[in-house]
Amino acid sequence: MTLPRVLVVTLGGTITMTADDGGGIRPTLDGAQLVKAVPQLEQVARIDVETPFMLPGASLTLGHLWQVAQLLRQRLRSGEFAGAVLVQGTDTIEDTAFVMDVLLDLERPVVVTGAMRGAQAPGADGPANLLAAVTVAASADAARCGVLVVLNDEIHAARLARKSHTALPSAFTSPGAGALGLVAEGQARIGCRPVRNRVESVLARMADPAEPEWVPVAQLSVGLDEDARIAATLEDLGYGGAVVEAMGAGHVPAKAVEALASLAGQMPVVLATRVPAGRGFTRTYGFAGSEIDLLARGLLPAGSLSASKARLLLSLLLATGAMADDIQAVFGARFFP
Repeated sequence: MTLPRVLVVTLGGTITMTADDGGGIRPTLDGAQLVKAVPQLEQVARIDVETPFMLPGASLTLGHLWQVAQLLRQRLRSGEFAGAVLVQGTDTIEDTAFVMDVLLDLERPVVVTGAMRGAQAPGADGPANLLAAVTVAASADAARCGVLVVLNDEIHAARLARKSHTALPSAFTSPGAGALGLVAEGQARIGCRPVRNRVESVLARMADPAEPEWVPVAQLSVGLDEDARIAATLEDLGYGGAVVEAMGAGHVPAKAVEALASLAGQMPVVLATRVPAGRGFTRTYGFAGSEIDLLARGLLPAGSLSASKARLLLSLLLATGAMADDIQAVFGARFFP
């Protein structure tokens, strides 16, 4: 039987890192070296490898991700590959996976993975994560699930996955929902499929491979006793949008309301919550600084998207020329219950 063909694209990250003379670890291993270190891959798929970047996850940009998305779009639409795996630093796996999920509308699986321990560390998890990710990417059961995150043998939906621990191999979770499935006995076992909404304006822009002009979007954390006066500086600093990471179900101190309302008159402002699980509310609390108050003043609801993912979505919408009505419609959609 001919094995499926899987494209492995490596971008750097802990999984590629070895120690330097100073004792710290940094990206050194390319994709071919990673694949060679996992001989069991030969029993799962035929592997093609590309290494466009060698960067820590925190140094990736939307420009890098646009290039990767165009690469995946071209390769997977050729029909030569069963799926693809992106290997990168775990600092931004949830970001990359979400951006790819918005930019790509492909039948074939795209899986993002990495490692919590460097390649030379005792109990390095990179080889097992790479094997599990390729197993999922090669599986027909993973088709039409959107972009997936696979680490620690768990399969997560890109729009829900979050890094929930700084060190543990089980760092990735899907708060409020749980994993879609797992890898066991060499097979991808998917128990449920995510609800996905297409962002048509962004997908249409993907037909043009030229990289768009990125519009800076600020992310403001507004907590106890915060007055949000920094909001007044954003327009002069060149920001084109903002995301407010509020408390609870979408609440800010009363003294922050006027600054945020004024900002919403200048640019799109999305209201998210710092709480890991659950949707932001839209029609329950009515006090000054509540979600009803803020939405009535022009802020847009992030729904169940985290503040960081809402910022990325707003960045993509602004860069691809979405108008105010389109932005409002996208953030009004139910990305997840």
